[in-house]
Amino acid sequence: MPGAGKSTIAEGLEPKGYDIINMGNAVRVEATKKNLEPTRSNLGKLMLELRKKNGPGAIAELITPQIESSTADVILIDGVRSNDEIQVLKKFGNVKLLAIHASSDTRFNFLQKRGRSDDPQTKDHFQERDNRELSIGISNSIALSNDTISNTGLTKDELIEAAFKIIQSWIE
Repeated sequence: MPGAGKSTIAEGLEPKGYDIINMGNAVRVEATKKNLEPTRSNLGKLMLELRKKNGPGAIAELITPQIESSTADVILIDGVRSNDEIQVLKKFGNVKLLAIHASSDTRFNFLQKRGRSDDPQTKDHFQERDNRELSIGISNSIALSNDTISNTGLTKDELIEAAFKIIQSWIE
């Protein structure tokens, strides 16, 4: 779910040699192409429109050029939201899913501090975003994840190290 720590992990693991692709950034690029302000409302609507027009795996399709041009042995995809996206990604190789859990209060606080243009500024906006994410199937992907980290009481370094250990176990 948004704000659980996925991007924190991705940023922390990038120096270890992994390629990082952020699916939310793919939507932001599409918004720029359409001259849309990257607001919470615009990005949310665009994400849903892209899925409606191009199918439920549409956001994963947007990142396929980045995957194809990567020379890394391991690519971390930040922000998978549905099993349909996972199916698109499986065309490129082995896919493992790491779910990051954090309480609603923790996630809201993280998002408040992160400061992206589309981060919710109120609890109502936060709930609206969670509902949108749930409507596209994120809970199914979480349920089918290969591993899970509970981001409760962990420092940033502990969170990144926990993810690193799990990912290393997958590739050894």
